Amino acid sequence: MKLATWNVNGLKARLDFLRLWLEARAPDVVGLQELKLTDDTFPHDVFAELGYQAITHGQKGWNGVAVLSRLPMEPVQVGLPGQEDFGSRLLSVAVDAPGGAVEFTTVYCPNGKTLEHADYPAKLEWFDALLAHLSDRPRTHTVLCGDFNIVPAPLDSWLGEQGDGRLFHTAEERVRFKGLLELGLVDLYRHLHPEEQVFSWWDYRGGAFHRRQGLRIDLVLGTPDIAERLVAAGIDRDYRKKQDGLTASDHAPVVVEID
Repeated sequence: MKLATWNVNGLKARLDFLRLWLEARAPDVVGLQELKLTDDTFPHDVFAELGYQAITHGQKGWNGVAVLSRLPMEPVQVGLPGQEDFGSRLLSVAVDAPGGAVEFTTVYCPNGKTLEHADYPAKLEWFDALLAHLSDRPRTHTVLCGDFNIVPAPLDSWLGEQGDGRLFHTAEERVRFKGLLELGLVDLYRHLHPEEQVFSWWDYRGGAFHRRQGLRIDLVLGTPDIAERLVAAGIDRDYRKKQDGLTASDHAPVVVEID
């Protein structure tokens, strides 16, 4: 079973691009972030033609998450409890997967803007709410994926240790990410590739993609039973490049495969 996460940076702008990727890669379940459209404008018919059911938690102009699945699914949690004012950023579904149901959650975690901005302490509070919410969720057959807007370790940044203390690289943010691991979740890419430096996001400006100046902030986490079944994990850099003249998101898809 192939699972993926992708911040599409505006579904309306990226719809044809996403269609190309789905046709080429054929993932079974995909968590999408930063839809920037409402539920009533979501193009369900486009994905149905490709064999996907979609469940959405949208928002006009900002945020928004969705799950696409070729397997039967139903919603479990729409929105992060207590954090509704921060927008549409969490969606959990139960996927009827081979071997048993999987709780699959996609998140678009707050950016924080700058260390001096009010959104930064609010970002930390959002993560605290996420940790509290997940502490009551199942500890097996669970996948949490999305754009975390946190660089877990210096290896995950082109800046290395020189980035420490900057936004996405702060000790406070990393403590929250460590909290997710302490709940029993496993960073699935790192599980297979403990020392490889790869990135999932590159700024559009300054030729960052071609200069390899990126961050690994898009992640797929899973409970240990998921990690035991893991056979592949990678970042689909080809779909950070233009395809058929279409402009890519500034994020690349992250894909894992479990047996």
